[in-house]
Amino acid sequence: MGVRVRVEGVVQGVGFRPFVHGLATRLGLAGRVGNDARGVFVELDGERDRIAEFLTRLERDAPPLAAIERVTVTPTGRAAAGGEGRFLIVASERSGTPRTLVSPDIATCADCLAELADPADRRYRYPFVNCVNCGPRLTITRALPYDRPLTTMAGFAMCDACLAEYHDPADRRFHAQPVCCPACGPALRLVDARDTPQAGGDVPAAAARVLRGGGVLAVKGLGGYHLAVVATDERAAAELRRRKRRADKPFAVMVADLAQARLLCEVDAVARALLTGRDRPIVLLPRRTDISGAVADAVAPGQRHLGLMLPYTPLHHLLLAETGAPIVLTSANLAGEPIEYDDRAALDRLGGMADAFLTHDRPIHLRADDSVTRVVRGRGTLLRRSRGHAPAPFTLPWEAPRPVLGCGAALKNTFCLVRGRHAVVSPHLGDLEGYEALRAYAAGIEHFSALLGVRPEVAAHDLHPDYPSTRYALSLPDAEPVPVQHHHAHIASCLADNGEHGRVIGVAFDGLGYGADGTLWGGEFLLADLVSFERAGHLAPVPMPGGQAAVRQPWRMAAAYLAGLDGAAGPCEAAVARRAGARWESVTALARRGGAAAPLTSSAGRLFDAVAALAGVRDTITYEGQAAIELEQLADPMERGAYPAGIARHDGVLVVAGADLVRAALEDLAGGAGPPVVSARFHNGVRELIVRCCTALREETGLTTVALSGGVFQNVLLAERTVERLERAGFRVLTHAGVPAGDGGISLGQAAVAAARDLFR
Repeated sequence: MGVRVRVEGVVQGVGFRPFVHGLATRLGLAGRVGNDARGVFVELDGERDRIAEFLTRLERDAPPLAAIERVTVTPTGRAAAGGEGRFLIVASERSGTPRTLVSPDIATCADCLAELADPADRRYRYPFVNCVNCGPRLTITRALPYDRPLTTMAGFAMCDACLAEYHDPADRRFHAQPVCCPACGPALRLVDARDTPQAGGDVPAAAARVLRGGGVLAVKGLGGYHLAVVATDERAAAELRRRKRRADKPFAVMVADLAQARLLCEVDAVARALLTGRDRPIVLLPRRTDISGAVADAVAPGQRHLGLMLPYTPLHHLLLAETGAPIVLTSANLAGEPIEYDDRAALDRLGGMADAFLTHDRPIHLRADDSVTRVVRGRGTLLRRSRGHAPAPFTLPWEAPRPVLGCGAALKNTFCLVRGRHAVVSPHLGDLEGYEALRAYAAGIEHFSALLGVRPEVAAHDLHPDYPSTRYALSLPDAEPVPVQHHHAHIASCLADNGEHGRVIGVAFDGLGYGADGTLWGGEFLLADLVSFERAGHLAPVPMPGGQAAVRQPWRMAAAYLAGLDGAAGPCEAAVARRAGARWESVTALARRGGAAAPLTSSAGRLFDAVAALAGVRDTITYEGQAAIELEQLADPMERGAYPAGIARHDGVLVVAGADLVRAALEDLAGGAGPPVVSARFHNGVRELIVRCCTALREETGLTTVALSGGVFQNVLLAERTVERLERAGFRVLTHAGVPAGDGGISLGQAAVAAARDLFR
């Protein structure tokens, strides 16, 4: 009996061909297996029952890194072309449009780490040890199918020992494309900004001496360069802040192992699984309060949480072992630009930041920053989706009639490509503010389009005409532009993240998004599905005095809310006014006057900013969302009181008086309540207004599912308490897990909406 088997999904670069070879050989089947543009093809010849067993075990026992989406079996009625009853791995077929999917980069496996630490092994202390179960994938892939000549390992010819492993079916490096060793693979170097060698011999040990001496070290990782200092060194951490011009935003910390992680933070079972998973993200964890001085104050100033990660490359393991202490490991980039990944550019652009460069000669083809996750209601929730996750696909409920590009937002940008039912979201790119960021954005779209065999015929974009991503969409000559409202995209993103498509009550709370009426939205209750939406409620609009200046200076939003309270502020207003100085009166007058210089917004994020300023938490910010983040961390976890907010109807739409929460906070502050109590009651008040609005909309529509999206729901305190109360009220609640609730998930929502509209128009 002869059959041809087509396997589609993430099946290249994950050990699938060696797995098939071993399975077929054990079952006594003849034939061949190979990669092609669509995935993996298998030709089999043998007894019917053995082929049936092969097909059962093919899906049941697939390699852990594989993600099979479809298996198609076609009888051939002839013997398979294996040759003399053997089963062979054959050369890849490179013709045709790519249809397969690429694996994310995978953290070093336990077997490779054992070799790294074994003095008797030929890969002892070799910083590029990898096998079929781990190592670089996406970041070294130039084209498909995934074979060594089409990766950045093409320039490293395998030695006889590596070739023997590569061709041995019993070896875990059987057809592992990045396989190498000290005799034939990439080499490590320690250099200065002029590319002058700084050490010979044991390079990781020399690099560790730079760190222990208080220096700033640039380290080339899987998807780009990082800047490192010893995390316990206050002077070094402060100097890194100065050089990177990063005033307050926390640095991530890499620790050698779980034991070291537990010395710094509270690590429960969920956090342990996240830290040790094959994607190895940065995990935001509560800091231990019983230990002082475990990391320098400058690492995460004023933060109750710390972003921890474990080593995910052999080089990181060697560096941590030699340093003997946790290290700061933060993306190496200039302000507002993507992570540096090109060697020459890194030396040119980071020379003023780094004292030395720990680099190597394996090129990075695609940049990928670290992923960031946080535990919410007992599961990991992504705040930034990048290395280790991208480009694993999302499955849409329907086949897209045409290829779609979701162009994403202006901040925390990603883009998304849809082919058929697959939606592939790019690694995190960052803010599209400067030339380098825009160049990286355009190059990333071109690379992914070629890699996936997608030429977008539809370009979904935000309504905001000044977003760089909008301008990019409108510049494409062969793609139909499809505008998608920002908050509809948020809710659609949550639906796609959960594999849903039906109509829901969508709660989209964020900083700002261009509304369908041309005003600035941000505190929205929508009735939405993937095709359309209706604005059913929102926070009452307030002016933003100074426009974008009010985003950077939360005290301006305090002035705007106070201007609407008719002098009811009392001593709290005096305190904020005193801190604002001479600008207070003019900004308050601007808020009362309104107009183009004080545009109206329904933003929930700006409401959080106002309360943070009034409570004395933060008058100005140095990174997005800082005031709200610090307000959340301040909240008393035991406080159960909640500020009330009035809800009225105007033209059939629910309008929520956010000013009521501000008034209640002012009264508490005037009465002597501390900021932790005020913060908790404010958060609880926001939770209650969400539940009340959703309940009212359920009574009108019969909808019982709520989708929560937007950057405000990256606030764990608000998210957890809101979900709990909604579920107690009888709602089914959808939240994010696979893409961020913030703007990093916008591209998926845009693409899903455009594909649905294309199908149902």
